[in-house]
Amino acid sequence: MRMKRGRLPLTALRSFEAAGRHLSFSKAAEELFVSQAAISRQIRELETFLRQPLFERHHRRVELTDTGRRLLDQLVRSFDAIDRLLGELVAAPAQSVVRVSVEPSLASVWLVPRLNRFRQLRPDIDVSLEVDARLIEFRSDQPELALRFSANATSWPRSQAERLASTVDSPVLSPALLASGPPLEKPIDLARYTLLHEENRQGWTRWFEAAGVPADAVPARGPMLADISLSKQAALLGHGVALGDLLQIGKELETGALVKPFDIDVASGGYWLVARSLKELSEPAAAFADWVRSEFAESRRTLEAKD
Repeated sequence: MRMKRGRLPLTALRSFEAAGRHLSFSKAAEELFVSQAAISRQIRELETFLRQPLFERHHRRVELTDTGRRLLDQLVRSFDAIDRLLGELVAAPAQSVVRVSVEPSLASVWLVPRLNRFRQLRPDIDVSLEVDARLIEFRSDQPELALRFSANATSWPRSQAERLASTVDSPVLSPALLASGPPLEKPIDLARYTLLHEENRQGWTRWFEAAGVPADAVPARGPMLADISLSKQAALLGHGVALGDLLQIGKELETGALVKPFDIDVASGGYWLVARSLKELSEPAAAFADWVRSEFAESRRTLEAKD
């Protein structure tokens, strides 16, 4: 008959195991930091529970009964195994976790494709990504770091921000669409294509203005998409021309999946590393921040090499 674990007399078993090893109630009491009377009481209760004696009591000494020896052998092995495991768990460093808040497009287009590099660099640190465009206040229950886009200067109260890279936009489209569509000899020719817009139409307005095209020459039309990841996907599928952030579509330009018909680029803001205090980060967060800096630096170098 198996006994329910909730009924196991653990305190009494621990007292008996110590007394059995030492063959002494007084030494067991010293080991467990209790009184000898407490040890005697626990063992009596255990014997009552088992309905058989565990010790043969003599004047000034005790000996184990056959039942006592069987039980002691099992308890010593079990307690030793538990002690070894607990020692290993205490000695082994806990897996570190860094929580990072990232805007959806930056997470899907730039960060996630590179994240395995950080895993290879620091396998002892797990990254917990919380994809959300909303601002955070870096409280104890929130991520320690954030990656954000801002069209202007930093706009995050009660925090520190470090500029990682500038965002530079330029028209991009698929080679198939370029081959089948109207010729693109000058910027105004883009007006004959479907233009893909992100959130609003201001991006294309700024680009055409920089290209010297009058605002009234470009019709305000085309699909309105939530972010760069969607506009990039639509461009790859040949649905239209996207105004792509060159830092985030560098791979597609390098492989030829997207082409850039004009060398007219427009600055549209920047990417920022944000924290409550960038100088007081935990070790995992500081390691991730350094890695992000190096990855953005590499992205900038790759982009500059193409110019």
